[in-house]
Amino acid sequence: MKVVDPAISNLAIAQSLLWTPYGIDEGHIQKAFGEIFSHKVDFADLYFQYGCIEGWSLDEGIVKSGSYNIEQGVGVRAVSGDKTAFAYSDDIAFKPILAAAKSVREIASLGKTANRNLKTGKGFAGAESRALYSPLNPIPTLTSTEKVDLLKRLEQFARKRDKRVKQVMANIVGAYDVVLVARSDGVLAADVRPLVRINVSVVVEQKGRRETGSSGGGRSL
Repeated sequence: MKVVDPAISNLAIAQSLLWTPYGIDEGHIQKAFGEIFSHKVDFADLYFQYGCIEGWSLDEGIVKSGSYNIEQGVGVRAVSGDKTAFAYSDDIAFKPILAAAKSVREIASLGKTANRNLKTGKGFAGAESRALYSPLNPIPTLTSTEKVDLLKRLEQFARKRDKRVKQVMANIVGAYDVVLVARSDGVLAADVRPLVRINVSVVVEQKGRRETGSSGGGRSL
């Protein structure tokens, strides 16, 4: 496979997460496209995605909630004329992908024309892209204890800023999203999207009157 820099890093990460553990390779992708294009189809693509998100919430110095969630799967799309069909599987494996391919190919009977835009026998070429951020997964960069300690320091900082602060709520969220798209015209593209966000809300009281303020920010690494 010919990969164009600097997308090579993202492609390597995406393939290691979305293909390698499930025994998927370019040959399987070509077979899936071959199944789709056994009917008249103009264009098709396979969209693989892996995402995990973790959140911690602190209220009055106490951890009120913690969450961790992983989602992954593969979507198949086929376009024929002015018709589009989609199929999806949570299971990233060749058989489910092939079943999804068979489902979307039936759209061909509804289309008017087809260009058979399928590239076979030459492999995929990586799509050129700019590296906008580091592909580092932010979630394991700190331990759970370190994340809670960070929120506690934010609470202490907020209370020291003003004696009128009566309540502090803080949360931190880390996300890591990886996508890999294989197109029937031979293009292979990937993106790795890390994100960290912190939010702080405070309740202040003066002469029996309470007001609430909040601020937060996030960025990719």
